[in-house]
Order: sequence, then C-alpha cells, then structure tokens
Amino acid sequence: MRGSIIERNGSLRLKVSLGKNPQTDKYESYYETFHGNRTEAQKRLRQILTELDKGIFIKPTKETVADYLNDWLKDYAKPNCSPRTFESYDMIVRLHLIPALGSIPLLSLQPQHIQKYYAKALDSGRRDGRGGLSALTIRKHHRVLFEALRYGVKHELIARNVAEAVDPPRAQSKEMQIWNADEIERFLEAAKSTPYYALFHLDLFTGLRRSEILGLKWADMDFMFGQLSINRTLHQLRDGQYVFRSPKTAKSRRRVSLTPLSLEVMREYYDDQKQLLNTLGIPFSDERLVFCHVEDSRPLRPNAITRAWTSIGEKAGLKHIRLHDCRHSHASLLLKQGVHPKIVSERLGHSSVQITLDTYSHVTPGLQAAAAKSFDEAFTNRYNDKRVSQVV
Repeated sequence: MRGSIIERNGSLRLKVSLGKNPQTDKYESYYETFHGNRTEAQKRLRQILTELDKGIFIKPTKETVADYLNDWLKDYAKPNCSPRTFESYDMIVRLHLIPALGSIPLLSLQPQHIQKYYAKALDSGRRDGRGGLSALTIRKHHRVLFEALRYGVKHELIARNVAEAVDPPRAQSKEMQIWNADEIERFLEAAKSTPYYALFHLDLFTGLRRSEILGLKWADMDFMFGQLSINRTLHQLRDGQYVFRSPKTAKSRRRVSLTPLSLEVMREYYDDQKQLLNTLGIPFSDERLVFCHVEDSRPLRPNAITRAWTSIGEKAGLKHIRLHDCRHSHASLLLKQGVHPKIVSERLGHSSVQITLDTYSHVTPGLQAAAAKSFDEAFTNRYNDKRVSQVV
C-alpha cells in the first residue's frame, strides 16, 4: 500500500511510500504528523499521492520565505541582473517583502497571505508612516515576488507559484508630460549659460536615456556621417560606485542619426573640449567620456544631471517634466511630424515597435485623423477630375 494513516497516542501520522532511492538502492517513506480528524487526514493523504503521481511533491522544510528570498537574491538576482536592478530588488525584498511575509514557512505561503499584504501596503505601507504605497509600487513588489517564486518552481523547490493566483492593485496611468517645440527652445536658451547645454541639447534631439548619454565616449561619435553609437550605459550605485553595462536589449545597442542642429552643437562642444584639454596639458583620447569632469575624466553624477535639468526648467518658467520626459517629447514630436513609428522605435531603442505604439498612443488619434483626411482627399481629387472631364 502506497499510503496509510497511523494513529498513535491520540494523534494521526501519515506514511507514504516513495519507492526505491536510486542512489542508495533502499526503499524510502515519507512521514507527516497531521493535526486534525481522520477525514481531513485522508484528504491530505490523497493530496500527497496526487502530487507524487504528477511529480510535483516536495518534502516540507523549515525554510521560511525570508530564507528563500535571501537565497534567491544571492544565487539568482545578483549574478543575472544589472547592478541597478539588483539594488532595486534587494531594497524591495529587505524593506518590504521580508518584514511582511518573511516569517511564513515557504511551503505554507498562500495567495491570501500575499493579497492581504498588498491591501495593507496600499493602505499604510510607507516606511515613514505617512500613508500607503502607490498601486504602481505594489505592482513592482508583485513582480519581484512573482519572479522569485517562479525560480523556485523551475528548480523544484516549491510546487507552484502562489503569486499567480494574486491580483495586484491596478495602477492608474498618468498623463504623459511633454514639451512642444517652443518649450524646448525656451529650455535650451536658458541652458546656454550652463555647462550642460550640449548634454541637454543632444538628449532632446536624440531621445537617449540618461544612462546612455552619460556612457557615450568620443569614439562613439561619427561626425563624418552625423551619427552616434550606443554601446554602453553608465550607472551609479547607492555606494557611489560607477558601473558600465551593455545596453539592456539587442535593440538598445544602435546607431542614432544626429540632426544638423545637434551635429553643429556637438562639433562645437568637441572643439571646445579639445582646446580646454590642450590648455590644461591633458592629452585628448577618443576613449574619454563625452560628458565628464574635464580635469580627471570622472563621470558626471546622474542625480546631478537630473537636478540641473529641474533647475534650468524652473529658470525658464516651464512646466515641470522629468528628465526622462525629454525622451517622450522627442518621440511625440517625430510622430506628429509623420515619421514612421518603426523609425521612432529604432531611434529610442525599443525592443519592438509595439512598445512605441503603446507608449505614445496619445499621439495616435491625431495621426489617425490626418490619415483619414489624406485618404479622403485622394477620392475628392478623383471626383473633381471626373467633373471637369464631364463639363469639357
């Protein structure tokens, strides 16, 4: 008999035959003390036998969710994620998931545990005690927990990913904030008196990510053909360390054409840099970062760039948009001017044109109306030609 229930001293104990262990050539059994009545014990016994038949039975252990998440961070996340991504995962696990779920035995974790945590976090999840976390933040927590548990299923550490049965709160989409051409000109005019003019001009005229523009080297600039190449990104970790990374996807590694205006600004910036280095007695190298501290080639701090962006925008009297929104402004202007979404997608380094279409759906209605009008005009012209020929 594969399974049986043994009653001893008023308690029930389940016994299940696991068959012969190929490594020891001995027959093994699994025992589990059950707290409940015989009917409930029989139900648990059937569950174990079913899981054995499906090959998904896992012996219970004393490992907690905290133990598991710490191992996942060390064994999977750190070796496989970028430093910035790992920092984000580590913060979510240490500051939120472990305090809320860490004491639960891993194999006892249920969807309702996670669902209750999300509800509580939405109401009062901020660590400073000032209310709840946003739905978008909780969805990030869900993604981390989901990925961690999926890893456990893949490596047969747990039977199922209970996060699949949990619905994180819906995040309300925010209206995209962008600048039009006039606002961009006002910002650049205010930026001319700062050391960041060339950097922000290039960013607004190419739509590069902050990490991409800070990772540019002069060797990546092709003045003859008016292009630049994205070969790396630059990030600063919480401990102040700078790290270079390869672009996150194959499409992110790309060549971006410069506009004539942007090419002119970058040529002038290049000449000024060479002249300044010559004055300081510092040899010029194509391997220097395009945007860095001139005297010692140290990278610029990403947060300093963001603060400068905000300060210049305030000085120009413009509505506040994030530095990342200059990327959205660039793409929106191109789409409104009739540039094909595929080309815009390639400039931005999106992994697919569908991402571009989904991100900039706010531009689509205007494009749809223009397309409908153009199609109608083709027939209008044809009807007018027919009327003229009939009159003649």
